[in-house]
Amino acid sequence: MIRVGILGAAGYTGGELIRLLLNHPQAEIVFAHSQSNGGCLVSDVHTDLVGDTSMRFSSEIPFSDVDFVFLCFGHGKSEAFLQEHAVPEDVRIIDLAQDFRLKSPGNDFVYGLPEIHRRQIVSAHHVANPGCFATCLQLALLPLAKAGMLTESVVVNAVTGSTGAGQAPQATTHFSWRTANMSVYKPFRHQHLAEICQSLSEMGVGIKPSEGNDGSPTIDFIPWRGDFARGIFATLVTRTTATMEQIEKIYTDFYAEEPFTHYSPNEISLKQVVNTNKCLIHCEKDGSRLLITAAIDNLLKGAVGQAVQNMNIMAGIDETTGLQLKASAF
Repeated sequence: MIRVGILGAAGYTGGELIRLLLNHPQAEIVFAHSQSNGGCLVSDVHTDLVGDTSMRFSSEIPFSDVDFVFLCFGHGKSEAFLQEHAVPEDVRIIDLAQDFRLKSPGNDFVYGLPEIHRRQIVSAHHVANPGCFATCLQLALLPLAKAGMLTESVVVNAVTGSTGAGQAPQATTHFSWRTANMSVYKPFRHQHLAEICQSLSEMGVGIKPSEGNDGSPTIDFIPWRGDFARGIFATLVTRTTATMEQIEKIYTDFYAEEPFTHYSPNEISLKQVVNTNKCLIHCEKDGSRLLITAAIDNLLKGAVGQAVQNMNIMAGIDETTGLQLKASAF
């Protein structure tokens, strides 16, 4: 049995992780820590878990009792926490924040995108879980990058649900503001661009998040707030001389052995992936213009579903364990 501790367990990702692990046949939640909710019933905060667990949030952090720790903090808090707390060397860490996603001296965290880093994840002691937008957009672009066909700039529009903003109330997460509404935020400068470009560079693609003087292709990313709770739907446009037959073969071959990422020959929709750990991708061409559509659930494949997938890989068990989740068309 894999013994698990969860830190920052009162937020959206913490609650979704608890939901997954309660139904994981080879994992046991030893503690779910919350600094502000210690002693409270988990189901009083995550009300969807009423009847599923009588667990209470822990005020203590018994590292010696677990094999894995998930860090479900807000961005910037994971690094500070690890500087202040001595986690035993035999405890593996999966961080869901952005603190360790970018390579830097002294950073031993493996970037946890299984589709390209599975071998490194197997033996990793520390894993940095990718961001939600980053997961969706990388999976849409990596097959082209590996094939040497991502040579032109890419224009991206991607819509995310309100859960992407976290559980703490904000002006743009109120129902009265969000319903029947859409808006752009962080155009061209979203924080996930750095990790996207980092992975593409591993494939030999010198794409950049902003214009420079060297004529390099750019990725022009416009994120949108959507009028729904969960999910990401992205459209990406670039140019290529490849035929549709070549493009479809590139994608189907790249993801042929992947349990959760699939190329669809038909148009895709958001509901096909919500409440699952899947990523669906579809391509269409008009002349030299290539349209790529991709969709994921931001809380699952974009966060804790991928984190559990990484835990399974690190623990040496079938990576789909506990993740056989089904979408609904309604």
